[in-house]
Amino acid sequence: MIDIVRPAIDDVAVSLGERSYTVRVGQGLIARAGPEIAPLLRRPRVAVVSEATVAGLHLEALRAGLAISGITLEALILPPGEATKSWQHLQQTVEWLLAQKVERGDVVVAFGGGVIGDLVGFAASILRRGVRFVQIPTSLLAQVDSSVGGKTGINSPQGKNLIGAFHQPSLVLADIDVLDTMTPRDFLAGYGEVVKYGLLGDAAYFDWLGAHGPAMAAGDKGLRQQAVQRAVRMKADIVERDETEQGDRALLNLGHTFGHALEAATGYSDRLLHGEGVAIGCQLAFDLSARLGLCAQEAPVRVAEHLADMGMKRSLADIAGELPGRDALIALMAQDKKVVDGAMRFILARDIGDSFVTADVPRAALAALLDEALAGR
Repeated sequence: MIDIVRPAIDDVAVSLGERSYTVRVGQGLIARAGPEIAPLLRRPRVAVVSEATVAGLHLEALRAGLAISGITLEALILPPGEATKSWQHLQQTVEWLLAQKVERGDVVVAFGGGVIGDLVGFAASILRRGVRFVQIPTSLLAQVDSSVGGKTGINSPQGKNLIGAFHQPSLVLADIDVLDTMTPRDFLAGYGEVVKYGLLGDAAYFDWLGAHGPAMAAGDKGLRQQAVQRAVRMKADIVERDETEQGDRALLNLGHTFGHALEAATGYSDRLLHGEGVAIGCQLAFDLSARLGLCAQEAPVRVAEHLADMGMKRSLADIAGELPGRDALIALMAQDKKVVDGAMRFILARDIGDSFVTADVPRAALAALLDEALAGR
């Protein structure tokens, strides 16, 4: 009998005392979900919340993976898309979990992208005043970012992620194989969060992405695993220092002040995916940094060239349909979670890999930047 050699799994520890957990990155994790999750369970059953697209592609594989360890699942299938992060679907999820008689000793599984992870994590945080949950992120964006760090929540018409809680998962299984079923657009949107890590704090990672990003997008699983593992390690290091975003963790929002405003302006619709908003937001953040004399003009040029090489959205001109004017966009930006004492805080850059948080952004400079960006549409 020939032994099948499985690709190595990368384990990234998120060390937060009694809330510590492991992020496992590699191939075949859904196929062996049972042995991975079984040590967390008091009884062999889990409640899984997913969305229609992911469930159609992968739910039966998860069911089979759990069955290896005699674990059964019941599943709630929600609609796909950012609009699912709503009060309506939160209530539906919580009521369904209660109907499934989920107890404090049970485990809820978030099986999907960032929308499902955020929604289900929030539901778990308030169900019976907190139950454990496992993240099985099925998108690149969720694997490198939203599944790690315990930020959970839903959107409001007044802004993105304004309602939520910090609730750390008990385990994250980032299966690289599942990325094969992503559409090219969704994968590149997730890459917006990948490149963000190089831009905010690791110039060598940005250089590595410049060399390997196209091959990774084309399907190289080894490169994908390296990219996810490195991004998760960076995020884990920051979360360990600042779990509830009192300081360094705000750096992870590079591009998000602009991006979230653009998502709100487009109605959280398919006109602009979250990672696309982040990529455009990163470009705007570097453009603003150069305008303020904080970094050399070479930096935003390099950002733009890399996003172009990857075939990504990088400007307001890449967003279909009408956008509100400058003042309306600034008003949406003022609803950002990072606002302190009424002052907007921005993540700007001194160079690629060297970002910082500041509230010292003249309104005139911001207005001029947005005027120029809107004029280019």
